[in-house]
Amino acid sequence: MDMKKLWYILLSMRPRQWTKNLVLFAGVVFSRHLFDRSLLDLSFYGFAVFCLLSGAVYILNDVFDRRSDGEHPVKRRRPISSGLLRTVDALPFAIVLMTALLVVAWFLGPAFFTAAAIFTAVNVAYSMFLRNVVILDVFSISFNFLLRAVAGVAVLEPRVPGIEISPWLLICTLFLSLFLAFCKRRNEIEFLSEASAHRHSLQHYSVRLLDQLVGLSATTAVVSYSIYTIWPTTVEKFGTSNLVYTIPFVVFGIMRYLYIVYSRNEGGDPSGVLLTEKSILITVFLWFLTVIWILWRV
Repeated sequence: MDMKKLWYILLSMRPRQWTKNLVLFAGVVFSRHLFDRSLLDLSFYGFAVFCLLSGAVYILNDVFDRRSDGEHPVKRRRPISSGLLRTVDALPFAIVLMTALLVVAWFLGPAFFTAAAIFTAVNVAYSMFLRNVVILDVFSISFNFLLRAVAGVAVLEPRVPGIEISPWLLICTLFLSLFLAFCKRRNEIEFLSEASAHRHSLQHYSVRLLDQLVGLSATTAVVSYSIYTIWPTTVEKFGTSNLVYTIPFVVFGIMRYLYIVYSRNEGGDPSGVLLTEKSILITVFLWFLTVIWILWRV
């Protein structure tokens, strides 16, 4: 395979989207092992596996969507939909890469392998048929974030027996990802001509419905995170209830994102917004520093 094809394959793996896999580091952060080099290395290995798995999934998505993507104002420039990368080259590469990564995942522990295997199965199912089922299409995407959070704990399990993540933190992860996904669907309906031609499930959505789902998801994400910070198990685990002071960062971040969606008519590319919007980047950074300071000063 020549360098040009490898470059097109790398582009099809969408490295810019790999930031979603940073969720895997939640395990090492909230288990208070961030400064344990061996455990941090394990989290990084898990992160790398999920980044490459995500890349293989994106190739698979592009193969299935190549015709509809060809009519999309942005997606038509992707290597597969534009014809720069042939399906006969892309599909075998994605299948081989997925298989190899699942083998690597097994060596990182049975629990991590299970999370990686379910992640792969859900994404294959999404590419084949779940993307066409209203509501379930968004839930399947958000479930992947949940699996990433679980994988971040699972990869540490061989070294830290009994490690677990709060169900409230998992609920927050689920609804925060639902919030971002519904915002993306809203943007697609508002600004794509013949939106249902690009994504079949969009014909079942409406702006009014999505506005309600965005509000529900945002509210539940904030409430679940707030409950997590003051939950007796959390306070007992960390010996402090000071995590409650991180709630304003979460609220501001969600409000700022709502402003971007409703006032600036953006939100079609959540990863792009999260990488380029300075106010959100600063908020996430300050939230992270505050969490680290609270957990390690106890």
